[in-house]
Amino acid sequence: MYSLLSFLFNKLTGKKVPDIRHPEKVNNKETAVLPKPKWIRSRIPSSENFKSTKEIIKKGNVVTVCEEANCPNLGECWSKKHATFMIMGDTCTRACAFCNVKTGKPEALDQFEPYRVSQTVKNLGLDHVVITSVDRDDLGDGGALHFSKTIDLIRQAAPSTTIEVLTPDFLRKNGSLEIVLNSRPDVFNHNLETVPRLYLSIRPGARYFNSLKILSDAKYIMPEVFTKSGLMLGLGETKDEIMQVMDDLRSANVDFLTLGQYLQPTRKHAPIKDFITPDDFNKYKEIAESKGFLMVASSPLTRSSHHAGDDFLKLKELRMKESI
Repeated sequence: MYSLLSFLFNKLTGKKVPDIRHPEKVNNKETAVLPKPKWIRSRIPSSENFKSTKEIIKKGNVVTVCEEANCPNLGECWSKKHATFMIMGDTCTRACAFCNVKTGKPEALDQFEPYRVSQTVKNLGLDHVVITSVDRDDLGDGGALHFSKTIDLIRQAAPSTTIEVLTPDFLRKNGSLEIVLNSRPDVFNHNLETVPRLYLSIRPGARYFNSLKILSDAKYIMPEVFTKSGLMLGLGETKDEIMQVMDDLRSANVDFLTLGQYLQPTRKHAPIKDFITPDDFNKYKEIAESKGFLMVASSPLTRSSHHAGDDFLKLKELRMKESI
């Protein structure tokens, strides 16, 4: 699908140009991409399971955030037949400075997509699935009903599969959170992404306290759901700011915190200010655990859905221990 910029160019000039993935970043100054330290490197995928997963996803005609966001863990996850599905198309209405997902004017919702996702989940034989989406500010409910339909159809197609949703912020979409939670996901995830000071430059379309509130409201509406949120580190945040976000998330009764290294998709995206060492990630893990999170995942390659199935089982076990 052509971006809005390409569409306007075509209409005005009569010439066809290649699609521009990030039209809002075209005029950004190119920044130097820091060389990755050895602890960031990931292996090139080659296993039979990887090839099988890729084929099932292609045949299912579904979109994965693994591919769209250039996730460094794609090879590992697909080799284990794990995948995170991205619904509501491949084009986002936001223009976050860190994200590699395409930006522009999205197409209408594909009403058959929830069914295709459910069948792909079944065909992959997933024990746990993560469903995320682009932001759809153009929709009255932000896509909440589409989330709900997808959850419901997965329940029908794969009754034993546990379901985790990673939702947008539903900014100014009253009632949307309730629509998603009415379908009873097992895990509700919404990422704060960065510290409040950096929102204007890194996540300009979002509001920090709105994102915090959606996490708090999710736990209030559905106390039994596991709530989860994550931060990218390396964008210029300070240790004190990170710890303040931890406190804010605990005030919202968030169960699970993920911390990972920001990796710059292109020279036009927000630059990496520094690489956080594995030792420092471990220190942040200890700090977060001392603040009362039920579970913390903190490492350079940690991502929201990385090891999500294993983490869900650990969360259940930890909650059971707490209740004894």
